[in-house]
Amino acid sequence: MVRVTERLRIHPAVEELCLSDVVDEINETARLKDRPLLEPILITMNGTILAGFGRWRLAVLEGKREVHCLEHPISEEESLQFILNHHKPRRGWNAFVRIRLALTMESSLQKKALDNMRAGGKYKGWANLPEAQHLDVRQQIAHTAGVGVRNVTNVKTILKTAHPRLIAALREGTLTINAAMQLCKLPKSEQLERFIRRSEERETDKVIRRSVARPKEQTISTDGATILDALQQQEACQPGSVVVRLSRCQHTVILVGQDLLTQLHSHEALKLI
Repeated sequence: MVRVTERLRIHPAVEELCLSDVVDEINETARLKDRPLLEPILITMNGTILAGFGRWRLAVLEGKREVHCLEHPISEEESLQFILNHHKPRRGWNAFVRIRLALTMESSLQKKALDNMRAGGKYKGWANLPEAQHLDVRQQIAHTAGVGVRNVTNVKTILKTAHPRLIAALREGTLTINAAMQLCKLPKSEQLERFIRRSEERETDKVIRRSVARPKEQTISTDGATILDALQQQEACQPGSVVVRLSRCQHTVILVGQDLLTQLHSHEALKLI
């Protein structure tokens, strides 16, 4: 059916976690917008968007008054489960994102578990769930997110102890849950510094691997002795300007900055092929 664009809405949990702004989905929609049969936006009967956030966002940006939709007769609570199930295999919804969204269901799952125990005549005077029931709730969250229980526990720890930049990196997919857990062992003041250093080392390793794998593509003939001498002089003049990093590669590779390269080229210490 056709629905008014402005009357559709994002699920509160999805909006709170800013999960509807999936750039890849918006870009893909923009590429496909001229095709005659564009996949409809999936919604509930009250207009909550289940899938097609990018298509809806693009329609809003382009000022389209109406969009094609496919309605599903499900409740607000069921809609969150539908969203998670639909986006499990899709790009942009990594394990961390899915777990964060599934964790918004934790309070309602705990309340339901407690109500079930009370209805069964157990723990009538208890205000909190016993440990066994807490584990059962975590298992439900893990199943909903399509991950292991351990990852749910890890994400809860990360959300309490991680630097905000680490949270953003997890959401973007540039940091894994396991790597974040290692960083969370450090004080927050050190986490960001270590994360930045780790990111730089990963990028450096990529450059090294490309350089070693494709030596024929190099356009500059380098003399090791000249480079080492230039680096020694640069470090003497500007202490700290030369940084040594350990790499997993089986070769010793020197990465020369553009500043030193320009300097060597101007003095004809480095000959271009």
